[in-house]
Amino acid sequence: MSREVILEADNLVKYYPIRAGVLRRTIGQVKALDGVSFKLYKGETLGIVGESGCGKSTLGRMLMRLEEPTAGTLTFDGVDVYTQKGAAMRRLRRDIQIVFQDPYTSLNPRKTVGDIVGEPFEIHRDVVPKGGRRRRVQELLDLVGLNPEHINRYPHQFSGGQRQRIGIARGLALNPKVIICDEPVSALDVSVQAQVVNLLEKLQSEFGLAYVFIAHDLSVVRHISDRVGVMYLGTMVELGDEEQIYSRPTHPYTQALLSAVPVPDPTLRGRREQIVLAGDVPSPANPPSGCRFHTRCWKAQQKCVTDVPLLINRPDGRGAHDSACHFAEARVVV
Repeated sequence: MSREVILEADNLVKYYPIRAGVLRRTIGQVKALDGVSFKLYKGETLGIVGESGCGKSTLGRMLMRLEEPTAGTLTFDGVDVYTQKGAAMRRLRRDIQIVFQDPYTSLNPRKTVGDIVGEPFEIHRDVVPKGGRRRRVQELLDLVGLNPEHINRYPHQFSGGQRQRIGIARGLALNPKVIICDEPVSALDVSVQAQVVNLLEKLQSEFGLAYVFIAHDLSVVRHISDRVGVMYLGTMVELGDEEQIYSRPTHPYTQALLSAVPVPDPTLRGRREQIVLAGDVPSPANPPSGCRFHTRCWKAQQKCVTDVPLLINRPDGRGAHDSACHFAEARVVV
């Protein structure tokens, strides 16, 4: 992993209007993302975790520019992504690809595997000569562990894990530098999840790819990630190296998440204190003031109600990593 930044998000904001009435007037906003910032380094995997509805997939779509931002900037290799248009944006898309969550709906059932994986070559015609596209598709299928002779089969003739491999092959077609993995293993069996994660690691090592790996399974994220960002209600609440986040989390929400992870070793189960959060996740249409987690936090004080905590370096006992908590304190996880 390099320390050279390839992708940088700065204060990304995405609000969706709430409309009602005959005239469909805007009566409010769903604050899906509210000021998310991070850096992705060349060759690294940045894991993004959090509860359902916290904004993870919205972030992934914004990194692909499938959604336009309400505010904020996104920089790829020194280029402002959101200012690019036409041919310039099309060239930029070669370097940032995505693997979608559901392998059953992300592949066109009316197209063969050869057409699906080769479609990027129809859009970017200068990448592979027309006469060599079939051979290149077969190479990509072989690269992800599929039989190249199955190029004329349709998606319904493959299992879920094989379909996700087809999605990965499509993402690799244009030789990207960054791949957004939007919960790529959540719809798969556990044994198949391990195979797909190991494949992603192999491809990263071979091609120097950088991943933004979005998931809600903390054990999968820990296995594949170099750094981890924890999201809550549209904001990033903690960001640090994998070992820092999983062994010495400083934000109460991260501590609560990790306490809920099942412990396979029966001798350790009684030693882990489980943190049960009070109440429900607030609505993103009407998030709490100050720290958004204060309505469920056992450390909350008046300052948490009025002041928004910044995501800044805070001590964890053996150094420091970024945490958005006024009363951040490292907690050793067994």
